[in-house]
Amino acid sequence: MVPDPGWFDGNRTKFKDWWRGIQLFLKSNRVVAVDDKITIVLAQLRGGVVGIYAQRKIDELEEIEDTQN
Repeated sequence: MVPDPGWFDGNRTKFKDWWRGIQLFLKSNRVVAVDDKITIVLAQLRGGVVGIYAQRKIDELEEIEDTQN
């Protein structure tokens, strides 16, 4: 089983390793739906600029969902 890659805090030197971990985590847990992948990745972005980015994307997704209902 592939471990949870943990949070990404925006540290660029750690991004490649974190991204590889996310990809393996999604694959090993058989996450195939695009919306589920997006949700998991956004949930792992914490603090600083990446946290702000994640919150904005979550807000955008909620707006899209609200207009579709």
